[in-house]
Amino acid sequence: MTTSLTPDKRTAAAPHLGLALLALATGGFAIGTTEFVTMGLLPQIAAGVDISIPTAGHIVSAYAIGVVVGAPLIAALGARTGRKRLLLGLMAVFVLGNIASAIANSYELLMAARFLSGLPHGAFFGIGAVVGASMVPVNRRAWAVSMIMVGLPVANVIGVPLTTLLGQALGWQVPFLAVGVLGLLTLVAVWFWIPPQPVGVDVNVRSELSALARPQVWMALLIGMVGFGGMFATYSYIAPTMTELAGFSEAGVTIVLAVYGIGMTGGTLLGGRLADRALMPSLYGGLVAVTVVLGTFGWLAQSRPGALVAVFAMGFSASILIPALQTRLMDVAHEGQSLAASLNHSTLNVANALGAWLGSVVLAAGYGYEWPSRVGAALAVAGLALALTSGLMDRRNRAKV
Repeated sequence: MTTSLTPDKRTAAAPHLGLALLALATGGFAIGTTEFVTMGLLPQIAAGVDISIPTAGHIVSAYAIGVVVGAPLIAALGARTGRKRLLLGLMAVFVLGNIASAIANSYELLMAARFLSGLPHGAFFGIGAVVGASMVPVNRRAWAVSMIMVGLPVANVIGVPLTTLLGQALGWQVPFLAVGVLGLLTLVAVWFWIPPQPVGVDVNVRSELSALARPQVWMALLIGMVGFGGMFATYSYIAPTMTELAGFSEAGVTIVLAVYGIGMTGGTLLGGRLADRALMPSLYGGLVAVTVVLGTFGWLAQSRPGALVAVFAMGFSASILIPALQTRLMDVAHEGQSLAASLNHSTLNVANALGAWLGSVVLAAGYGYEWPSRVGAALAVAGLALALTSGLMDRRNRAKV
């Protein structure tokens, strides 16, 4: 196993643990900001490169495709590169992609720049999670993962609103430049604060790809894809749901999104602690919570106070799953931890597409905005069934030993 360090060696390898985790979390904050700020600036971007708003939506898709493609390729092909060097390279590409986004003067160049910006996304989080877990005792791995992942929800609370305001006031290019600066700061922080990550003699492309031969890796990826698909079926239509059902103004939706981000932050932090105590039970409990929240979402969203409670609970419950899923993948992947952990973010983007599509199906069929969340609850139940099956497979394997 590539990170099978003893607890003492793990702790000794990270003399500046808090700063090391901060460096990785800052990278997550930058990545989360650039991923979501584009959605809030689509009208300005469309006007800036002379395209329609629907066409500008393809820019969001270009980033997502970069995530899906980049995560497995970079993690596998970079297997022989030290993880610290790989993190530095990923952040350098991220900085280049965002600067290119800021100076792009055509639709084609902007599409290419956003694709480039998305390539490091999944691999940075996946490899960062493996690095973070290797720097702490075994019983604190999920906590370390949650400290890294928390950059994403904090970006939704702080980074995205601030950069959206910057873009509206100073031009859509400014947020991408600001994110590029954050990326440079992350690069410097990783250089100084992440300890060396030597490559084991048994680590190569083949060892990383070996993760794909393990059924439990695929089960964990499916749990994330289906379970999170339920959340995305609801979140993809959060703006019209809040205006149509709860009666929020368009400006009020910004508050709703901030509440969602706060819920995500709390859920991620709690999820790390729960997963360290009991990994699979925390996964089961998180999926049960998501099912209950989504099952009652349409009813709660009929009023503004209820909608705020529901949105917070959705972000909180779904984010409990993130550290557990990431840690589960590292456990079952054995020699292919970097690839498996990176693939987690590819599958979450697939979950995004799956949930959004299923939500659109029920809306196109004439059902109201309370129905995507009900479809989401069904997906969460399917995710729970997969998780229980995965746990049962573990028990059977242990019984054979």
